[in-house]
Formats: sequence, C-alpha cells, structure tokens
Amino acid sequence: MTTVTPAERLARAALTRILEPGDECGGQWLRRFGAARLLELLTSPDAGPEQLTEAGERRLGGYRTRAATAHPERDLAAVNTLGGRFVCPGDREWPSQLDDLEAAAPIGLWVRGAADLRLWSLRSVAVVGARACTPYGAHMAASLGSGLAERGWVVTSGGAFGVDGAAHRGALAADGATVAVLACGVDVVYPRGHTELIGRIAEQGLVIGELPPGDHPTRSRFVLRNRVIAALTRGTVVVEAEYRSGSLVTARAAQRLGRFTMGVPGPATSGLSAGVHELLRGEGVLVTDAAEVIELVGDMGELAPLRRGPVLPRDLLDPVSARVLEALPARGASRGPEIARGAGTTTDEALGRLYELHSLGYVERHGDGWQLAAARRGGT
Repeated sequence: MTTVTPAERLARAALTRILEPGDECGGQWLRRFGAARLLELLTSPDAGPEQLTEAGERRLGGYRTRAATAHPERDLAAVNTLGGRFVCPGDREWPSQLDDLEAAAPIGLWVRGAADLRLWSLRSVAVVGARACTPYGAHMAASLGSGLAERGWVVTSGGAFGVDGAAHRGALAADGATVAVLACGVDVVYPRGHTELIGRIAEQGLVIGELPPGDHPTRSRFVLRNRVIAALTRGTVVVEAEYRSGSLVTARAAQRLGRFTMGVPGPATSGLSAGVHELLRGEGVLVTDAAEVIELVGDMGELAPLRRGPVLPRDLLDPVSARVLEALPARGASRGPEIARGAGTTTDEALGRLYELHSLGYVERHGDGWQLAAARRGGT
C-alpha cells in the first residue's frame, strides 16, 4: 500500500528536474522539509535563503532557474505514455536498499517495464565492465548473464556498449530477468546503437533511471548512476576494467555500502584487466562463473560445485598399495625385498600388494622380479 500522496509524488517528479542525481545538499533538504515544502521553497522567489543555508546564492539561483521550467505533470504523462511509472520512497515498489545511500539516495526512479522493481532487486547482481572490451570480456559477461538468469537471479547493468550489453544479452538469451540503469531519461536510447537492446529490456525486463523523460546523459551522470547500480544489487561483478574505469567506481561504491565485490581475472598483460586485478588484490573476490557468484551473494547452501582435476585410476588405490607401486623403478625390474624397503613395509605385505596390482594391470612379474606394466609406465 502506497504512503505517497499525489502532492508528494508530483513534487518529487519536479525535483528530478531541479536536483542532479546524488546531490547530497538537496538530499538533506529533502529529508528536512519533505518534497512538497522543498519545491515550494525553490519556486517561491522570496522564500528559502534563510532555510536553505547550505547552498550559496549562485547555486540556489541555479536551482530556482531549473524549478521555474519544471513541468512534473508533463513528465508523468510522458512516462505513462511509454507504459511506465514514477516510483518514490514510500511506494510498495520502492527498493528499500537504495536508502543505504542516505542523502545521496535517488529522489525517485522513472521506470519502464511491467516487473516489480522491489521484488526483482531482492535477488539481483550487477555485472559491469569495459565498454571497449575484448572478445574474452564479452564472452565472460554473456556467460555470467545467462548463468545468473538461468538460476533465477536478476542481472543489472548500465546498458552501455561492451560488457554491459553482453551481460544484458546473456540474460535475455536465457529468457531471464535483466535491469538497465540509465544515465538519461528512460525514453532516451543511449547509446543509439542499443536501440533494439534497450527496447527488448523494456519488454522483458526493466529500464530505470533517476532523470526525467527527455533528459540527456553527461559524464558526471554516468559516474553518479553507478552508485544506484551498486546499491540496488547484492553484489557487483567487474569484467575487464582499466585502472581509471567507471566500473571500478561501481565496485568501490558497493564496498562502501557493504555489498559483495567480485572480479573476473584476465591476462596479466592486458591493460583492460589491470583494474580488475587491482580490485582482486584488495577486498574483491575472484569469480569465474555464475555458480561462484551465487555462492557469495546467495543464501546458505547455494554452493558452487567442487572443482578438481580428473580422477586417475591410481588415485583410487589404498595408501600402502600406492607406496608399493611408487617403489617400482621407472625402467627395469626389482625384487620383492627391494620394493618393500622402498615402500616402507614388510616383504610379505609388499608381495601381497604386488599380486593385487598385477591383477589390476599395474605391474608385471618376470621371474623373481616385478616391473611396471608397459601401459602404466607413463605414470597413470
């Protein structure tokens, strides 16, 4: 049941045009006054300076200029035309983990797609990385996206070229759930080369953003968008990132928020993996597939399968038989007492084990001597 009044929703929609994402000064005012009163202070020419003391005159003037051009009714109608909605704190659909951002929390989120954002966010993982990724990076991102989706997890990313796009496509290919967090209005396709992809995400998943319809992306908005990706999910996986990378901004935000931070390793000689490796040298956890990600972020008992090399026949031998077998020379034959000394056992026990090994095809007998069978001399 929503606790957001129509006036509060309208005011929050207007404030998304006035305050930039992550504006902590505005976030503090929002907590202090509430959305409706804050909007009144910013739109009334004679109100505010004595209450909005944290902002200088010039900054306050900028807020007032934007407030004068805000038309929240038009923005709400525009998102409704897309089949979308504006979700506010207090709505049943609001993901409460975003409140961990405190004063930098979103004012509200513009949403396209039929799914419930709060429910999807309960089991979501961010997969982010380089835009100019290598084929290896694209493969790993797509594999993680499909693997997580097949196991019932929501794949969240930024809709960009490279790793983001590959992760979204991997989830979609598995008929899974995916969320694109944009640094622009949800009706704006950026990058334009992802027109089809963003359209598919809006149909099969969710497209969300802090900025109102029609707003364009900027460098700072991309960086600030990353905090929402980090807060919205249980953990962040970085697939390929240079030392200076927006993906590492997401990972560090996840660390500050107490979320899990993971990285997929790459070649030590690759500059595109240098940032990931630096992350892994710190608090990041190395992962190579979806099962390892889920073992970290999932519930108790959701463990990745045990990884080990192939089991060779000689691995199944009991310890004494294994020692007797190892006491045989690589070339030529040895007598029973010599083998017993090498195995650290009695001659009788060594002979008994040799007959067992003979029946299993490991050794051959030549008179009083024993030697490795021809097929076993390679060490298997």
